Amino acid sequence: SKDVLFTSGEKSMKTAIVYYSKHHENTKKLLDAIAQEDKVTLIDATHPEIDDLSGYDAIGFASGIYYGKMHKLVLQYAEKNLPKNKKVFFIYTCGRVSAAHTNDIRKIAEETHAEILGEYGCVGFDTFGPLKLIGGMRKGHPNAEEVRGAVKFYQGIVNAQGEPEKD
Repeated sequence: SKDVLFTSGEKSMKTAIVYYSKHHENTKKLLDAIAQEDKVTLIDATHPEIDDLSGYDAIGFASGIYYGKMHKLVLQYAEKNLPKNKKVFFIYTCGRVSAAHTNDIRKIAEETHAEILGEYGCVGFDTFGPLKLIGGMRKGHPNAEEVRGAVKFYQGIVNAQGEPEKD
């Protein structure tokens, strides 16, 4: 078999990413790039086929941003299915990057005593609401550099899990 889970001392984390990506599939572009580089399980929040996340070492939540937060299906999935004491991370695309976009998902994660590994947000093509009338904004985003940034972010948090903590 071609699947190599352990290479030169690196340990592989079993990772699932629950996502919602519809209008322009901005978020899905980031996740597809991550999945090409690393073995991850992608779970579509619109029709999740997996609801038991207990076997995963790390769980990501990814979405475009709607009214300042992740899509309600991602939030509902997390509320219902996130086991206690998991490692979690967040990935989002939006018209304007803001740390506040992850407040709701962070709150859910904190209620389950999750360890938050980090978040990655970048702009994405946005035609939501009145932006549709002017042809949208951020056309061409996420671009190749932003997609690579998502992959680097993911690899950075996964690889950091195998290293001792620095003081």
